[in-house]
Amino acid sequence: MKKIFMFLAVMGVMAFSAQNAVAQDTEATTEQTETLAAADEQVAEEATEGGLQALHTPLKTKFIEGGAGFMALVIACLILGLALCIERILYLGFSKTNTKKLLAKIEEALQNGGVAAAKEVCKNTRGPVASIFTQAFLRLEEGQDIEYVEKSVVSYGGVEASKMEQNLSWISLFIAIAPSLGFLGTVVGMIQAFDAIMVAGDMSPAVVAGGMKVALITTVGGLIVAVILQIFFNYIVTQVEAISIDMENASITLVDMLVKYQENK
Repeated sequence: MKKIFMFLAVMGVMAFSAQNAVAQDTEATTEQTETLAAADEQVAEEATEGGLQALHTPLKTKFIEGGAGFMALVIACLILGLALCIERILYLGFSKTNTKKLLAKIEEALQNGGVAAAKEVCKNTRGPVASIFTQAFLRLEEGQDIEYVEKSVVSYGGVEASKMEQNLSWISLFIAIAPSLGFLGTVVGMIQAFDAIMVAGDMSPAVVAGGMKVALITTVGGLIVAVILQIFFNYIVTQVEAISIDMENASITLVDMLVKYQENK
């Protein structure tokens, strides 16, 4: 009996010791993992900061080498152009309407509440399509014929299309000005190169390199700005065309709906 008791006691001590050892190993492993994770995070942060610093430094250097005057004008074209592009993208985003859902609501409102109810549905919906429909129902309330209502829809549709195309001419202007400023910087750089040749009386590469560098940097800057703005411009034009087509189709459907409503009235 004593042997059994001693055996159980020894086994209990060994199990307790093993449990403590495992716990210590787990804590050590956890501490090592946390240390390695912190080190990895620090390395990642240093790499990110190093990457940003590595990108920022050459850009600033090239900006200065290209000439602060011309490069500042090119950057101004980029900032103003992007501001106009963002404004147009937001405006067009808010101008989009689910025309199928809107037409279904209008048809239901016409059947249940007449022109006044349909007009309220349009007033409570944002976008150019709802605005055009509101004008149509205002004309109907005034007692005008469907022909005048249709003309009103067409006329007001042109107004809404013009609103969507606002500021596109300014974006086109910045797209044209940016490379022009770059080419102007090219001409100025070439003049500087020839002035350096005239002063030095020598056509060695070292004499010409400064002016040529200014010429090439300004040209590259202007072309990059023009490419960026052109991409945004084409996207905006595509959105305007898509909304205009949707607006025209919805207007045709509305006129047909109003004709049937007048016939069944």
